[in-house]
Amino acid sequence: MAFAVQAVVGIDVGTTAVKAMLIGSDGGVLAEAEIEHPVSVPRPGWSEQNPEDWWQSTILAVRKTLQLADRGDLGIEVAALGLSGQMHSSVFLDRKGEVIRPAILWNDTRTTDQCRLIQDRVGLDTLRRTVGNPPLEGFTAPKLLWLRECEPDSYSRLSALLLPKDYIRYRLSREYATEPSDAAGTLLYDVHSRVWSEQILEALELESTILPNIIESVDISGIITAEAAAEIGVQPGIPIVGGGADNPAGAVGSGAIDTNVMQVSIGTSGAVFLPSGEANIEQSMSLHTFCHCAPNLWYLMGVVLSAGSSLRWLRDTLAPGQSYDSLTAEAEQIPIGSDGLLFLPYLTGERTPHSDANARGVLFGLSFAHGRGHLARAVIEGVSFALRDSLELMRQQGASPNEVRAIGGGARSQMWLQTLANVFGLPITTVRPQGGAAYGAALMAAVGCGMFTSIEDAVKSCVSAEAAAEPDTTDAAEYNELYDAHRRLYPALKEEFASLADLTAMKR
Repeated sequence: MAFAVQAVVGIDVGTTAVKAMLIGSDGGVLAEAEIEHPVSVPRPGWSEQNPEDWWQSTILAVRKTLQLADRGDLGIEVAALGLSGQMHSSVFLDRKGEVIRPAILWNDTRTTDQCRLIQDRVGLDTLRRTVGNPPLEGFTAPKLLWLRECEPDSYSRLSALLLPKDYIRYRLSREYATEPSDAAGTLLYDVHSRVWSEQILEALELESTILPNIIESVDISGIITAEAAAEIGVQPGIPIVGGGADNPAGAVGSGAIDTNVMQVSIGTSGAVFLPSGEANIEQSMSLHTFCHCAPNLWYLMGVVLSAGSSLRWLRDTLAPGQSYDSLTAEAEQIPIGSDGLLFLPYLTGERTPHSDANARGVLFGLSFAHGRGHLARAVIEGVSFALRDSLELMRQQGASPNEVRAIGGGARSQMWLQTLANVFGLPITTVRPQGGAAYGAALMAAVGCGMFTSIEDAVKSCVSAEAAAEPDTTDAAEYNELYDAHRRLYPALKEEFASLADLTAMKR
């Protein structure tokens, strides 16, 4: 072997897959791989995964990535590992570090009663002043209370609570640690003082000893054990850097560390993400306020729970085996507005702006005139309208972004990018490299091991944006009218969603 290339690995523990990405000291992507894992839905509204599946996917993804980077005479020296992952999802460990029960995911809606309990015990004013968010079913704290109430035997064994990426950190290093961007999504973390909130813990009668230590996103949390190194195929002793939750890590990867640059992500879920120089918490708390991975930054975020997964549902139901490209090609043949068909993408409830676990997906205006292409276009438009709901809330807060950077699977579709540009009335850019949260995790690992001096330095050196779609004046005006119709649809159905949920619960 003539010489070795110094590189870092970013690992993103997603809902449907673990993605590993190897980048060099210049930020260039050397190799990447993705390994899928299953999601379990044991009951309607429940969503669970086995953390062991994440670990096995991590092993395979990292090994495959390193194999793809092997060029015979070029050696790879891995200098650090960075981590990212789905927010909010809860991993419960016993005193031996063994998983007690399947992890409860971010899109699980079983905890409505626990959310009411949190609101009653803590109060919305206190929540606003500390954690900056209302109690929502997807967050971590309600899941912990559900475990205590509904599975007391499991709760009695509980010794540690971790987020998905931090469970992988534990498997790699045997260290319990997290960082502010993921801690902020638990509803147990003070986003202003950036510490676990003793006030919230006391009100909920929870012990702080079950919570991991908090480090910064570019700090080293520990080193990989010899056993874990052998499993994933790297040398022992490599440092593991703090990393971040998937959305802010994706923002690092896209360069959204500027208050004028908005990020929109379309993956399993969808999110509108805007950095802020302060914890700018709106009165209604319809938007989330979390800590960014970048220092001295927070962000506002609105979430659509079923974004790309809505199109996946349509494909798997009506066009199994067909590619997304062919499905969107059909949608492109349909006029704007899908010939009077509107879609509400609330297949698993909704987060922003309605915060309604009972909401469900709706195809409104369906007729014999509509075919599969109409449905595909209506889904893309409906998700785009739902994302605009968050943009409008941010505009009410005084935000005026001049650029929207798109990431995620939806960003690979030119039709979706153009639809977003027209619905938002803003230019859409894409970024290079298109690595999402895994790339952001890798950049933070590169900062942590000294390849770059800061996140800002890494982004400036490695991330570039390129124009993808400009809004068309005529189409944007038509979408404005359709958006008004979209906004009227949920209020007209809100009570019916609740009635249907009650009826369904009675039949279980």
